Amino acid sequence: MALMITEECINCDVCEPQCPNEAISMGPEHYVIDPAKCTECVGHFGEPQCVAICPVACIPHDPAHLESQETLLQKFERLQAQQALVK
Repeated sequence: MALMITEECINCDVCEPQCPNEAISMGPEHYVIDPAKCTECVGHFGEPQCVAICPVACIPHDPAHLESQETLLQKFERLQAQQALVK
């Protein structure tokens, strides 16, 4: 599953630099997570770094983007391949 940031976000700026896939950015009201880039840190870390560091616990799973661990790993591999082409 991809993650999402809820309206409880206080815009503290700690999650964005922690995301290894650059999936987090500032939205119109609060930070948002791009589900196409979110792998829940699969391939990078053992747990989602944004969730671990969030002081208000406003980053749940996004029910609109249900994905298995295998799918998240495939997404990680695809994103890594795309980044390698850019370099």
